[in-house]
Amino acid sequence: MSRPANEMILVLDFGGQYNQLIARRVRENHVYCEVHPHTFPIESIKAMAPKGIILTGGPNSAYAEGSALAPKELFTLGIPVLGICYGSQLMTHMLGGKVEPAETSEYGKADVTLSAEGKTSALFSDVLEKSICWMSHTDRITELPKGFVTTATTPVCPIAAMENAAEGLYATQFHPEVMHTAYGHVMLKNFIYDICKCAGDWQMGSFVAKSIRQLREKIGTGKVLCALSGGVDSAVAAVLLSKAVGRQLTCVFVDHGLLRHNEGDEVEAVFGAEGQYELNFIRVNAKQRFYERLAGVIEPEQKRKIIGEEFIRVFEEESKKIGAVDYLVQGTIYPDVIESGLGNSAVIKSHHNVGGLPDYVDFKEIIEPLRLLFKDEVRAAGRELGLPENIVSRQPFPGPGLGIRIIGEVTEAKVKILQEADFIYRDELDKSGVSKDLGQYFAALTNMRSVGVMGDGRTYDYAIALRAVKTSDFMTADTAEIPWEILQRITNRIVNEVQGINRVLYDCTSKPPATIEWE
Repeated sequence: MSRPANEMILVLDFGGQYNQLIARRVRENHVYCEVHPHTFPIESIKAMAPKGIILTGGPNSAYAEGSALAPKELFTLGIPVLGICYGSQLMTHMLGGKVEPAETSEYGKADVTLSAEGKTSALFSDVLEKSICWMSHTDRITELPKGFVTTATTPVCPIAAMENAAEGLYATQFHPEVMHTAYGHVMLKNFIYDICKCAGDWQMGSFVAKSIRQLREKIGTGKVLCALSGGVDSAVAAVLLSKAVGRQLTCVFVDHGLLRHNEGDEVEAVFGAEGQYELNFIRVNAKQRFYERLAGVIEPEQKRKIIGEEFIRVFEEESKKIGAVDYLVQGTIYPDVIESGLGNSAVIKSHHNVGGLPDYVDFKEIIEPLRLLFKDEVRAAGRELGLPENIVSRQPFPGPGLGIRIIGEVTEAKVKILQEADFIYRDELDKSGVSKDLGQYFAALTNMRSVGVMGDGRTYDYAIALRAVKTSDFMTADTAEIPWEILQRITNRIVNEVQGINRVLYDCTSKPPATIEWE
């Protein structure tokens, strides 16, 4: 599908951990943004004609042999460029300045002070002279490139920001995209609107209308098979296709036995024969098939790939039953794509609908209409399409389901334990009203068994781990502080009502260093 907006900001990824967070911050300002690897050809950049370019952080030293570089022509296109962390050092190195190992590394919060030039900089308009920024670097800029001035400093970093405004080149050693940089959102807004002169045309209504039109044109009279999980991503994708091609669409809901409590019936009630949407709905009971394939498997990545492959095989089989199928539709979203590996970025986890696909898929083409959207944008699209709020606001649930919330081997007995414990946890948080402030909350079944005492008897059962986080973007997350009396009530219910559990733990780890999910 073509670009969903008239203007865009391009993010070039040099392996930084915050690459998609930068894109998310740009889109919050109603400007479309894409992340591409630093190897993205200069001719492609010219053809894309972005309004601005942002260079991300990265793990390397700009001066080291073999480090990731950018085409030098990038800085002479007449397009504003913002270098962040490694991006600032790269800009310096390639334009004749000097980058060297820092005498003192900076990690975490630092006091940043604007210079005289910084106080008049377009990048720092409405930013206080002294504020807090987030640093993460071992190298530093020691000599400015020709034509640049220093715009900000920290106590141990004499060039914390620099610019050559005449050439449209700006750089910050700190990270304006993270929430710990107090005025970071202001700086990015200034770059987007005052420097790049964006108008802000990234609106969900226009995206939905354009997507429906493009899908209708692309598919024509073809038959479409949609992988429907019941989560918000696949649900929005299904309704988008339903609006585009109606009953040319068949939605296959694979009940792999790894769903939450009663979830299969809930999905069928919304999308099945009694539902409101113009589409064909098939529910496939394949749980035994998945359990057999997962028997003895304990490694998380292997689980994901097995589940992804089995999904596709089930779809292939169902497509043959309904005749020739031209397209497979999946609810892949942008964080799935980026976390599955982009350029030199680390693969955080393979998503069942991205990196977990088998090499050969028996369809003409896979369509991913939400591939360029972040989670909150998907929800906005769902509301624009008129989906029920209980679907739109549904708790995030990974495609591999409870299979990646069970540590170690997946068995039917373990799935039953987790379904029951997870239901109690979510039920109590919902009833208490706490859940409305949470980004995600769920239970995971550890592979740890321990001794307990119930009544007069000794038990040797599993421990359940509870997870709840607050997040705005699902790329970073803080642990939620659930009131103790609620946790106690949840614990009592789980150990009393769920056979096989005698211990309840609460996960207090933020993202990073952990992921939100357990596997």
